[in-house]
Amino acid sequence: MHDNVNTGSFVIFEWDDDKAAANLRKHHVAFELAELVWDDPAHIIVFDRYENDEERWHAIGLVRGILILTVVHTLPTGDDENSIRIISARKATADERKRYEAQDD
Repeated sequence: MHDNVNTGSFVIFEWDDDKAAANLRKHHVAFELAELVWDDPAHIIVFDRYENDEERWHAIGLVRGILILTVVHTLPTGDDENSIRIISARKATADERKRYEAQDD
């Protein structure tokens, strides 16, 4: 498990180190970079599905002004109300980019 505090929004991000390494190999996106999606004031959160008795969500946002990422994660619950667990992260698909950009319309 990895903890990192995003001091701008007081959120603790956590993840499994093995899953983070596998994600980096597969998608070329580090979870440390994925955290920056929450720094985008225009990021959106979209419900994905239930899996393994938990809700999965997509955060879609602009990172460093040049890259739109999609981050699959869980939302804070119960005692972990400030903790977001990152499950995977990748470059946004064309449809996800359109959804993100459509909020400006």
